[in-house]
Amino acid sequence: MPDKNLLIVLGATAVGKTKLAVQLAHTFNGEIISADSRQVFRDMDIGTGKDLSEYEINGQKIPYHLINIKAAGEHYQVNAFKQDFFGAFEKVKNANKLPILCGGTGMYIHSLLQNHELTAVPVNNHLRGQLGLLSKQELQHELYKYPTELTQQADTSSHKRLVRAIEIAEYLTHHSLSATKKTPLNPLVIGLFNEVDIRRNKILARLDDRLSNGLVEEVQNLLNKGVREETLIFYGLEYKFVVSYLKKEISFDTLRERLGIAICQFAKRQMTFFRKMEKDGVKINWVEAIDNENLVKNRAIDLVEKQYFNSN
Repeated sequence: MPDKNLLIVLGATAVGKTKLAVQLAHTFNGEIISADSRQVFRDMDIGTGKDLSEYEINGQKIPYHLINIKAAGEHYQVNAFKQDFFGAFEKVKNANKLPILCGGTGMYIHSLLQNHELTAVPVNNHLRGQLGLLSKQELQHELYKYPTELTQQADTSSHKRLVRAIEIAEYLTHHSLSATKKTPLNPLVIGLFNEVDIRRNKILARLDDRLSNGLVEEVQNLLNKGVREETLIFYGLEYKFVVSYLKKEISFDTLRERLGIAICQFAKRQMTFFRKMEKDGVKINWVEAIDNENLVKNRAIDLVEKQYFNSN
């Protein structure tokens, strides 16, 4: 038996993660656990790239988890993901299947590997409202009013992270966190990548396809069902820009141009986050997502056979 107990397929948007994960699940009798912060929501299909037809290969349906588990309009955070992940992980393991975590939400993936209990600290909207009015320098001053043991691991690199650090310090001043026992994860991580120009071309081609096949109508339907504009804007990217288009704040051509740029920038941030994971000690086996899909699949299969099943 291998000492590894989880296969992870990660990469930037539009690189082909789901297709590869499905191929590996088909080859190694696996089930897929999604690590996508937006595919958890029902009725958000086109904008999130939730093509469920991809989960079938050679007539076999590959089981998936953590997709369509929340209603559109709800919020979903990293600690909820961790709880849901371990539930799905144990279920897949108990069925003697290979758990394959697949997605591009780096924060979700990294939270599992770091297993930081601080993700369980709840959001304090009242405090956030107050802190949101302060400058970064003022937030730093507020943070350092707390005892060192509550702030020494704080990330102070941005306004948003300073607010979260203060939120955590304030919570821990009055509460304690009890560690919950979870199965230690020892993953094999495969990362798919493209060179920047190829990645950009893939993103823009996929965007045109989505715009031609109902993306705008999907967002309108969500609004018609009562999902708030503010919530869709919070979901970001496709939903944020299409809301602006539907409000006649931008033209269709501007929508396409700005959204394409925003998705390319998002993909760059994803890759930056994955590089940060590597600096934090996560070993990522990178495979280039070339046009020859069989070659990509075979390279990944070779990695799994050598490093997962022969890891002793």
